[in-house]
Amino acid sequence: MRGFYFIIIYLWMLNGLTAQGKYLTKEGYVSFFSHAIVEDIKADNNQVLSIVDTQTGEIVVQLLMRSFMFEKALMQEHFNESYVESYKYPKATFSGVIKNIDGLDDLNLETEIVGTLALHGREKEISTKVAIRKKGDLLILSGDFSVEVADFDIKIPAIVENNIAKTIKVSFDLHHKPYP
Repeated sequence: MRGFYFIIIYLWMLNGLTAQGKYLTKEGYVSFFSHAIVEDIKADNNQVLSIVDTQTGEIVVQLLMRSFMFEKALMQEHFNESYVESYKYPKATFSGVIKNIDGLDDLNLETEIVGTLALHGREKEISTKVAIRKKGDLLILSGDFSVEVADFDIKIPAIVENNIAKTIKVSFDLHHKPYP
């Protein structure tokens, strides 16, 4: 019987070691902003899943396109049906590596994330600066980058081309908790 308890305790400790350095959020925040001649368009998504492994620097971010909320319901409808075709391409993902994560012992770290953004059936390598802060047991990543609409084969009809920018600013703020 002691051997059984020893195995259970050993497996429990081993699980703790393998989860060490991993952080997770299911309520991350991503927004985008389009500044065009006719109007500005902003959308927010508070249902972003993100996992960070501080031992390897790996990061994965995933979000549902339908979770973007707009000021106007018609903008949200056009975004999902006409532009990103969320019925066909429901998710956007980013998979990459945080550079120089070994300096994370500092409370504040400015570094770079390099990886692949997958959106609308296309992939694009991107690189952006990120601010990383540790606040208690939280690991907070924030930053922004620009996305060219044409890189992801998102078609903008000529009739509304002055309403939507060709370059969209994407911002993120991800508050990760230690993965249990």
